[in-house]
Amino acid sequence: MNKRASGILLHITSLPSPYGIGDMGPEAYRFADFLAKAKQDFWQILPLNPTERIYGNAPYYSIAAFASNPLLISPELLIQDNLLTTADCEPVPNGPQGRVDYEIVVPYKERLFTIAYKHFAKTKDRDEYERFCSQNASWLEDFALFVALKGHFQGHAWSEWPPEVRNRQPEALQSMKEDLHEGIEQEKFLQYLFFRQWFALKGYCDEKGVQIIGDIPIYVDYDSVDVWTHPEIFKLDADGQPEAVAGVPPDYFSATGQLWGNPVYRWDVLKERKFDWWIQRMGHTLNLFDVVRIDHFRGLVAYWEVPAGEETAINGQWVEAPVYDFFDALRAQFPSLPVIAEDLGVITPDVREVMQHFGLPGMKVLLFAFGEDNPKHPYLPHNYEKNAVVYTGTHDNNTVRGWFEKEAKPADKKRLVRYLGHKTSAQAIPWELIRLAMESKANLALIPMQDILGLGEEARMNLPATGEGNWEWQLASGQLTPEVTEKLRAMTEKYGRS
Repeated sequence: MNKRASGILLHITSLPSPYGIGDMGPEAYRFADFLAKAKQDFWQILPLNPTERIYGNAPYYSIAAFASNPLLISPELLIQDNLLTTADCEPVPNGPQGRVDYEIVVPYKERLFTIAYKHFAKTKDRDEYERFCSQNASWLEDFALFVALKGHFQGHAWSEWPPEVRNRQPEALQSMKEDLHEGIEQEKFLQYLFFRQWFALKGYCDEKGVQIIGDIPIYVDYDSVDVWTHPEIFKLDADGQPEAVAGVPPDYFSATGQLWGNPVYRWDVLKERKFDWWIQRMGHTLNLFDVVRIDHFRGLVAYWEVPAGEETAINGQWVEAPVYDFFDALRAQFPSLPVIAEDLGVITPDVREVMQHFGLPGMKVLLFAFGEDNPKHPYLPHNYEKNAVVYTGTHDNNTVRGWFEKEAKPADKKRLVRYLGHKTSAQAIPWELIRLAMESKANLALIPMQDILGLGEEARMNLPATGEGNWEWQLASGQLTPEVTEKLRAMTEKYGRS
């Protein structure tokens, strides 16, 4: 990330697919081809962890920090592997155009996975599968058991399981492993399929000169395999219930703050253990991606801790984390440590000092630059430093066009026009901001695919603090036209990012 470059933000689920949700099949390879033709060096995606319908299918809420999302497995590639037939994969029932309908997709994919596993169970050549299971045993065994137990106990949280299972008594776990053997094996099989398809796609991107930027949420869910298997590194009471949970304090956007509810870490315990769980997690993540964006980076410096049971985040407190020790340990293990710090929101000087000390680039978002009359605003392009990543917007923002049409106030538009030096329109504004990003001093410019296509609010990926209708937007086949490719390539070359 030390040279001028650019890339596209598009999650795997947003790729076109005849199977209801974007996956790692042929359309992913076509997208890599598009990036290469358009001279883009980076493809940024969202977290790959398993998602849950109870959490609105959000990739930032997961039952596992190490496992990946089976919904992204490509049926087309399973047909090539003779694990499915074309007849098995009848077209997914039509959902809304340009949207992922998880209520349809999840049972559809689960049916295909059951068929594929039955075919696989009959095969004799399982060396590659056995090797995968052995290499990933440190997390795979517990994850597969956790998922099987969740199904066995009708989806109840691990804290509600029988005490001997909840507390991981060896005899009880061994008994459950025997009883749930087939379900456990199928979950391991699905993770094998995911990683096999992922590394094939990753290898193709490498050949095309496209690096992948992944995303790591700072926290894990309480009802996750990670908390069940490592309760000692989280602030839990004697009964395994959270003593304190994560969030952010009241601010300009919310008078009560945000109460996320994730258990917070016992950083003192992690430090004593030389941050072993985090180092394993980061190593696993860097094996998947070329660069990692750390979501809510400021929580690694100091985090907002709220006593469990509070209804809002008001009555919390800032607690410092041993961030210098932590990053020294990470650097010792991963000398290059290709990390982007998500430093959006209210950021205090101590966070800036940590980023500067370790040379970590932060994020600049153009949609935030015109809300006040301030020529020194840190998100205005003329104020950027080289070691930064500029976005027109992120997955949590409206599209540029949607912002201009629905959210920008007259004063915001006036300041924007003054900065551009000419009038603009809703149709033209996405590429106006893309140009500002591309010509800026920031080493890396990342543009959401929706802005490349000039799409409006209907293409927004996520509206924070809402539980439904998010993470659904999907690219349509044929939208990546030669004209779009050429326009992006020309601007990339013009501003020295190719």
